Amino acid sequence: MYSAMARLADSAPDYALTRRPADSPSGLACWLALPPAVSKTAPPIVAVHGIRRRAREQAKLFARRAVAAGRPVIAPVFDADRWPRYQLAVRRGRADLALLSLLDTLRRDGIWRTPQIELFGFSGGAQFAHRFALLNPALVTRLTTAAAGWYTFPDRSAFPYGLVPRPNRPDPWAACDEKALTRFLHLPIQVCVGADDNLRDANTRSGLEIDSQQGRTRLQRAIRWARALRNVAQERGIEPRVTFFALSACGHDFRQCVERGGLDRIVVPDAADRRLPLTDLRGVS
Repeated sequence: MYSAMARLADSAPDYALTRRPADSPSGLACWLALPPAVSKTAPPIVAVHGIRRRAREQAKLFARRAVAAGRPVIAPVFDADRWPRYQLAVRRGRADLALLSLLDTLRRDGIWRTPQIELFGFSGGAQFAHRFALLNPALVTRLTTAAAGWYTFPDRSAFPYGLVPRPNRPDPWAACDEKALTRFLHLPIQVCVGADDNLRDANTRSGLEIDSQQGRTRLQRAIRWARALRNVAQERGIEPRVTFFALSACGHDFRQCVERGGLDRIVVPDAADRRLPLTDLRGVS
């Protein structure tokens, strides 16, 4: 288990927390937590909210650790009216393209300066984040998912349950080809979930097919997805870079996962955090 730890020292620099409006009717607004000086080498944290759309909370709770290293936090806002199914990335208006456009604009404006981003998502945002990374692995230097309700598995099921494009129609998911999957499997991927996130609710997609493939709870599904990624990587001769964190005494609550479970230290680690032991998936069902 990953237990709670002390917050970053009070000597961390101040930061500016601002909301940037969308620059077009089809664009994305975002919350930005900006350091006094933007690093030219450390990638920004792009944090994607869940269906409650608490982008500001994510930007704020990651901010102090990120800006201490000169790293901006970019928290896009997928509003419910325009992006009701943003979690699927390629459905209803192409949420993936909207994020790419936002990132391009912010990079031109000097908000971030590196070739790649680090990508995080919580709950519905974790669904979006791992699908976005499957489509755009060259842009992502590290992926962290937290408490996704369900996943796209690296198997021959039809999208969104697996990697096969839907038949008999043009499908943008086809961009997730063998080359993209191989590059995705080389990424450092951190799979996080509350150790107590084991209850089904109205927002948990359920049914015989998905329960059989992924399990019945977010905890089970995170374990199975992490294991599936490891297995597929090994089958392809790729050294797996997938780590799993069960956040101690945490349910399905972002703030709780940060303040009690140390999620911010997983997403934005320092040298001491990188030496912490990781959860071993062997023997975990």
